[in-house]
Amino acid sequence: MTDTLNISLVQFDINWEGTTSNIRKVEQMLDGLVDPDVVVLPEMFATGFSMKPESISVSMQHEVVGWMKRMADKMNCLMVGSLAVKENGLFYNRMLAIYPDGEIKHYNKRHLFRMAGEQKVYSQGDKRVVIEFKGWRMALFICYDLRFPVWSRNRNDYDLALYVANWPAARTDVWTTLLKARAIENQCYVAGVNRVGLDNLGNYSGDSMIIDFKGRLINTLGDGDEGVITAQLEKTQLNAFHNDFPAWMDADSFEIV
Repeated sequence: MTDTLNISLVQFDINWEGTTSNIRKVEQMLDGLVDPDVVVLPEMFATGFSMKPESISVSMQHEVVGWMKRMADKMNCLMVGSLAVKENGLFYNRMLAIYPDGEIKHYNKRHLFRMAGEQKVYSQGDKRVVIEFKGWRMALFICYDLRFPVWSRNRNDYDLALYVANWPAARTDVWTTLLKARAIENQCYVAGVNRVGLDNLGNYSGDSMIIDFKGRLINTLGDGDEGVITAQLEKTQLNAFHNDFPAWMDADSFEIV
């Protein structure tokens, strides 16, 4: 268990359905990054947000998953990002969290973006997922999930919420506002990584950000720039805030059906 956690978000222009060039770019961007604990890539980082899963989806044995394993091992970190995955004849927008020893945990996107017809071609996830690494509990979410606070509700069971996205620039204000709201209402750190560039759905300004448990911005990157942003999160400060301002104890109970 560690008191500090070094997290890095990779914001880049995803080459449409160009897996090889995308992973090469990520490798170049991560070259020289010192001692990350967690590295987070955008939603569908290998292909872009495509509604043609039959042409871009991979199995869990695919080379791009193997690449994530090698990077996790090489950098001794948790590698996180989403891919279009085919399993048992169904397609999922799946967020993978790959540990340095090769262990894989995953979350299938719950809220499918109907304005792009995602629900017509991908299957809905039905399990909320919280993982643990180095004593830090992390909840996994994908893009449109951000709009649904009940699904994101911290039941006092996570310290950090991770959101990976392809969130268009036209709705940047929504992205930045909701990331801060999720941090404040859940009294947790929040990290949201977005892409930049263009695809057939629009353009993306990035605005990846790392936010503390009071909704204060720690680090961000906007203006359509590619880059890696990093922050060191402090568990002692988080725990002290929970003790001093235990609003979580008054949260309403609920059941998701």
